[in-house]
Amino acid sequence: MKAGKSRWQALALCALVSSSAMAASDAGDATSKPALPQPDPALDVYAQAARLVDIGGGRRLNLRCNGPEAATTVVLEAGFGADSLSWSRLQPLLAGSMRVCSYDRAGYGFSDGGPLPRDIDAEVADLHALVRAASLRAPFVLVGHSLGSNIARLYDRQHPQDVAALVLVDPPPQGIAAFSPEYQAREKAMLPQMLKAYRDCEQGAKAGTLAKDPPPELKACLRGPDPRYSDRLNAAIRESKLRPGFWDTVISGSEAKAALFEPSVSGSERHGSKPLVVLSAVDAYAGAPPPIRDALQPAQAATHRALVATSSRGRLVEVKGSTHDIQMDQPGIVADAVRSVIASP
Repeated sequence: MKAGKSRWQALALCALVSSSAMAASDAGDATSKPALPQPDPALDVYAQAARLVDIGGGRRLNLRCNGPEAATTVVLEAGFGADSLSWSRLQPLLAGSMRVCSYDRAGYGFSDGGPLPRDIDAEVADLHALVRAASLRAPFVLVGHSLGSNIARLYDRQHPQDVAALVLVDPPPQGIAAFSPEYQAREKAMLPQMLKAYRDCEQGAKAGTLAKDPPPELKACLRGPDPRYSDRLNAAIRESKLRPGFWDTVISGSEAKAALFEPSVSGSERHGSKPLVVLSAVDAYAGAPPPIRDALQPAQAATHRALVATSSRGRLVEVKGSTHDIQMDQPGIVADAVRSVIASP
């Protein structure tokens, strides 16, 4: 998180970027600039839909599965504003020995939009419909990153027979007001501004101005091309954000998150004796200014401890030197966690 940014601002940036990083600056002398990463042609599979699964009501979700069909199934649930591309570094690590499936939630990537509101109840209902329509083998290991961890937790509570184990990748801090009421108040005050910015992007998408030469107030709606990706993949990412349905989803999801993260983890939440690993990016807020760090770090630690306690076989793994996106920074650690819960007796 950058200095001076609140968590809402960081999540807003995450939604705008989704799975595409900001391109390197062109400023400075060419001899002093670091070499740009070369596009990975293997990622071009994400430039088109994999398998569009009809989940009912004429709606389709994009499902991407790799690995032997007879092996243990692992289902990957992305964070807010992200799609299956966010798992591009992890999925190949697991697919050699297990069946690994990622997907685009409604409104993201190549998936159709869904009915509003897009809260976690709606996302859990869609995932359950997808599991049934695609005949995914249960019980499976459910891996959730960030907001995806909240979806995974609720899915397990509603459909415990489907889930063999849980891996929660840096769950978002909850109950921040217990550590900094001032920070929580600032977040609430900024929410209307963030939603207005999203609605301006939505109107620009509907009017077609995002696809042409957007006015200055809409410049932040779309990020520049990611040097890690080919022109084809960057074009597909851009195209997904030119759809009004993408912005409808982001707006509704942002409204739902405001209430979701406000309370602490409920003392009544239980995941029985299922293997459960919480991966905690302990340095995620190290570079933030003190008021932000002092609010988010203790809330993160308390949230992760509380989640470990929801299962009699819960385990905390502290990950150093990683941002919030552990699955992109250190995918091997996430792969090890998945293997550990599968091997757990």
